[in-house]
Amino acid sequence: MLNAMPKSVQPKAKGHLHDIWQAETRADAEAAFNFFVETYGVKYDKAVAKLIKDRDVLLAFYDFPAEHWKHIRTSNPIESTFATVRHRTGRTKGCLSRKSGLAMAFKLMMSAQAKWRKLDGANRLPEIVQGIAFKDGIKQLQAAA
Repeated sequence: MLNAMPKSVQPKAKGHLHDIWQAETRADAEAAFNFFVETYGVKYDKAVAKLIKDRDVLLAFYDFPAEHWKHIRTSNPIESTFATVRHRTGRTKGCLSRKSGLAMAFKLMMSAQAKWRKLDGANRLPEIVQGIAFKDGIKQLQAAA
């Protein structure tokens, strides 16, 4: 999205984007989102349109336990895992068949898996599977039926 804006505006816009996803509550995030749209929407409508179309998805992590937020907000596990695969396949200089390349990538990912750290709040996963509602990272009490 930042690539759709001039380089001179990107650092300031990036700071405003951080205000959205670092907000403590969904209401604060919505306010920061609206501020971003009002501030940049007139001049950079294509960039803002990209953000608006995914608004609900971008703020969905507020419906999960707060312990999980830092894991949901980052793409580092994906990037670091595939960096290893990319590095190794680059070193082989394309001398692999498709089948052996897939096997090597699989083995590299299995090896990387051993070094992954455990999810914070792993004890909350059964609650998510059961469909228990969370609001701003806090478990909501179910109303008596």
